[in-house]
Amino acid sequence: MRKVVAGKLHGIRVTGADLDYHGSITLDPDHCEAAGILPMEFVDIWNKNSGARISTYVIYGERGSQCCILNGAAARTCQKGDEIIICNSVYVTESEIEQINPVILTFHPDNSIDERLSYDVSRDSQNRLSFNIIKHV
Repeated sequence: MRKVVAGKLHGIRVTGADLDYHGSITLDPDHCEAAGILPMEFVDIWNKNSGARISTYVIYGERGSQCCILNGAAARTCQKGDEIIICNSVYVTESEIEQINPVILTFHPDNSIDERLSYDVSRDSQNRLSFNIIKHV
């Protein structure tokens, strides 16, 4: 089994940090559902501003709020306004890699969705794996 990207929120901005809340990241359910991220699912978070890399679980915040709030110990890794990447993952066999199509959302500075992309893995005429990023309109 190999761990691969299942969905990603790329370039979403931190809207808050709450050190005294239970550890997690609070996200807008609309963003999560569009990228296939479930509540209580563990995600990796990479801070594009500081380089910090953490793992925590997702809780859903207010629908339509475009929130991205780091909670508990995770609150120490990001500042409000930092641009981060949030990625969930799935384990697949090499033969299953062609059946998954991870959804990637990119964001405007106000956390509204800019682009909807997906990753596509297929085989070329020589049976070698190839990788493409598909932009959805």
